[in-house]
Amino acid sequence: MEALLLGAGLLLGAYVLVYYNLVKAPPCGGIASLRGRTAVVTGANSGIGKMTALELARRGARVVLACRSRERGEAAAFDLRQESGNNEVIFMALDLASLASVRAFATAFLSSEPRLDILIHNAGISSCGRTHKPFNLLLRVNHIGPFLLTHLLLPRLKTCAPSRVVVVSSAAHRRGRLDFTRLDRPVVGWRQELRAYADSKLANVLFARELATQLEGTGITCYAAHPGPVNSELFLRHVPGWLCPLLRPLAWLVLRAPRGGAQTPLYCALQEGIEPLSGRYFANCHVEEVPPAARDDRAAHRLWEASKRLAGLGPGEEAEPDEDPQPEDPGALSSPSSPHPEELTVSEPHPSSQSSPDLSKVTRRIHVKAEPEP
Repeated sequence: MEALLLGAGLLLGAYVLVYYNLVKAPPCGGIASLRGRTAVVTGANSGIGKMTALELARRGARVVLACRSRERGEAAAFDLRQESGNNEVIFMALDLASLASVRAFATAFLSSEPRLDILIHNAGISSCGRTHKPFNLLLRVNHIGPFLLTHLLLPRLKTCAPSRVVVVSSAAHRRGRLDFTRLDRPVVGWRQELRAYADSKLANVLFARELATQLEGTGITCYAAHPGPVNSELFLRHVPGWLCPLLRPLAWLVLRAPRGGAQTPLYCALQEGIEPLSGRYFANCHVEEVPPAARDDRAAHRLWEASKRLAGLGPGEEAEPDEDPQPEDPGALSSPSSPHPEELTVSEPHPSSQSSPDLSKVTRRIHVKAEPEP
C-alpha cells in the first residue's frame, strides 16, 4: 500500500512539473484597449486563431476572420460577436493554398477596410491529407501564402503604423533544414510531411527575421511566435480515427488549451516595448534564442527571393504564377464547398471609419478570380 501511494505521489509530482513548465501558459498583458484598430487573423474559425480573435475582440478591435470555410468562418464570427459583445467581428474568405485566393482577399480587404494595425498569420497545416498538388502544399499554406498576403497588405500596414505582423511558428523549426533546390517539390508520404512541416516552420522564423530587416524604419514590427504544445485541431486532424479516443485524454492532460496557445501570439501583437526585438522568435511570452539555421541572415534573404518567385511576385509588380489561372472576373473567390467561384463577401457591412486613412492612398489593386477546388 505504501509503495502504491509513493508511486501515485511521484506521478502527481511529475505531472505538476510538466503542467507548470509545459502546459500552463503565462497570461498576455499588453494594450488594454484596441478601439479604432483593425486586426486580421488567419485560420480564426477554431483553436488558437479563434481564441486570439476573441481576445482582440474583447479589447475592442475590429477583427477580420480570414478562413477557408465560409460556413465555419461565419459560425465563428457569430460566436465571437456573442461572446465578446463586440459586433465588429467579420468573416472574409481566404484559402492560403491558392495564390489567386490570397490576391482576391487582399483586393477585397483593401477596398473595404480603411485600417490594418495587426496581421496575425495563424493558419497552418501539418499534413497534406488526401490532397495532391503539383507543389509543396505545406510550404504553400504555412509560408508562401502568408508571405504573399503580407506583401499585398503592406501599403495599409504602413499607413497605419505603428503596426505589427505576427507569424505563428513552432518549436519544430529546430528540425528544419531548407533545401533551396527542392523547395517547392510535392510532398509524398508521412516522413516527407514531417520534414516539410519542420521546414515550413523554419521558413516562418526566417521570414519574420528578413521582414523585420526589409521594414526597418517603417513603423512595422514583425515577430515569430511559438504557441507551445497545444491541444488543437492541428494535433488530431490527421490522426487515424481509431487512435483519437486514446489520444484525446492524453492530449487534455499534457497539452495546452487553445486559449493558452494564443497567449504568445497575443503578446507579440499587443505588448508594448518589444519593438526593438522585431524579427525575433518568442515562446512563453518572452524572446527565445534560435539555432544557427534560424538566424542565418543569408538564408533568410535567399528564402525571401525564392518566396517572391514562388508567390509570382516580379520586380515592382505582382506577376501571375503558372499554376493559378488568369482571372476573368475581379474579386471572385472559390468556396471550399463548391466547385464554382463565387463573389467574395464579408459577414457584416463595414461601419463608419474612425480616423482612418483615405483609400486613395492604396497604390494599386489586383483583380483576380480563384481557381475552383479540384
